[in-house]
Amino acid sequence: QWLMANESRCRIVLGNHDLNFLAVAAGIRKCKPDDTLQPLLDSPRRKDFIEWVRHQQLAHFDDGVLMVHAGVLPQWDVAMTLAYAAEVEYRLQSRDWKAFLSQMYGNEPAQWRPDLKGTDRRRLTVNALTRLRFCSVSGLMEFQTKEGAGKAPSGFLPWFAIPERRSRDQTVVFGHWSTLGLMNSPRVIALDTGCVWGGALTAINLVSRELLQVASHRPGKVS
Repeated sequence: QWLMANESRCRIVLGNHDLNFLAVAAGIRKCKPDDTLQPLLDSPRRKDFIEWVRHQQLAHFDDGVLMVHAGVLPQWDVAMTLAYAAEVEYRLQSRDWKAFLSQMYGNEPAQWRPDLKGTDRRRLTVNALTRLRFCSVSGLMEFQTKEGAGKAPSGFLPWFAIPERRSRDQTVVFGHWSTLGLMNSPRVIALDTGCVWGGALTAINLVSRELLQVASHRPGKVS
């Protein structure tokens, strides 16, 4: 509700859990035991929450910084990333958003091809921007491994470590990967430090690179 009230001061990108909220609210998926969606679903402002989430971006670019939830395929530059994200955003904001969500889930196609179109391209875009951790040089995504960067399966690398990645000349800020932890390198900033697992909530000043961390209220550890 704070984000909704301060929308003019914030730029938000959707992640896998936000899309899961929409799918559950639409009756396409069921809540999992570890989901924390019930307060939103039971709220008298449920419709407001759904409409607000549906109208957020999947990728945002400003002043040399690209922000996504999870990752960017090595074949995509910033313009391609924003264009493919916009295709998904258009569907989410349309009257047919529930139909789009019903077609969104699945791991295939897992590899980028320039000739992808329609539902296949939109599904791949969602998976790249909201789920990606490891991929191959050719843009094949690997969805099973959730450990840190040092646990890359054979033939795969962390998406940001792919040589000649086309977005490498821009700074990319992302989260999603709690087992990766904090990264604050010149062109790659990873901010998921496992708050929901008992780690910290981390923010960064993009100008000074100063970090701000707040301890989690939840016991546990990043795993």
